[in-house]
Amino acid sequence: MTSRVRKAVIPAAGLGTRFLPATKAQPKEMLTIVDKPAIQYVVEEAVAAGIDDILIITGTAKKALEDHFDRNFELETLLERKGKTEPLAEVIAIAEMAKFHFTRQGQPLGLGHAVLMAEQHVGDEPFVVLLPDELMVSRGGTVKSMVDAFETYGASNVALREVPMDEVSSYGCAATEDVADGIVKIPHIVEKPAMEDAPSNRVVMGRYLFTPDIFEYLHKTTPGVGNEIQLTDAMAQIANGSGLYGVIDNSGSWDAGQKLDFLRAQVELGLQHPELGADFAELIKQTAANL
Repeated sequence: MTSRVRKAVIPAAGLGTRFLPATKAQPKEMLTIVDKPAIQYVVEEAVAAGIDDILIITGTAKKALEDHFDRNFELETLLERKGKTEPLAEVIAIAEMAKFHFTRQGQPLGLGHAVLMAEQHVGDEPFVVLLPDELMVSRGGTVKSMVDAFETYGASNVALREVPMDEVSSYGCAATEDVADGIVKIPHIVEKPAMEDAPSNRVVMGRYLFTPDIFEYLHKTTPGVGNEIQLTDAMAQIANGSGLYGVIDNSGSWDAGQKLDFLRAQVELGLQHPELGADFAELIKQTAANL
């Protein structure tokens, strides 16, 4: 197994039913946050952490994802002819951020099954999994910390954050043993426990770094609720086998799969925008004053 983490897998096969009718004819990952589709933020995060090879797991009616990360020579020719050098450079840069690969998850059999679709592409290399609904405030900082942890401990790890105990039932929850500053060992992990059964208030975020033995565990994982292969079940086996670590990251995130948090992302990322931020802040003040 090579020690360098250079590949990322982004499972993007979901139907996005929580955002209907907006997702009736377009992938939920292509919904725009300020001026970029949500999935581009996730890809940029991986690239910022040093990842240069990205496999996106797609599904039915997801061709727009492939088109977005491909060259569009008709558009580029038009922009060049009109002398629009800045947007021309921007659209070319999207396709050149990394090497992009796409494969379809033929059936909706769960996140574990989606990750298993990457087995042939990943081979014997460690790799990162980034869920496209989770946009990290740290941009590439979270994944970079996970890569650093892998280089130190040589084992799989996941990003964890601390939440109030009354929220743990919404997440995968990890029992933890402190190892170093911001690094914990995970002896076991539980999916959406009741508050009184939760082993800690440290919950799994949508960022994972796996050694290739995850595929062995996924092959052995029995389908659970909804006939889906649960990634958490395979992670529990890793914790009992080759070992699982956690990287604590409380810097924050936006859940672009939830309508209210999607709107929060629009506002907060809009305020951070280098060109629009100041005017947007003024617009918010005026709007609030008129309510």
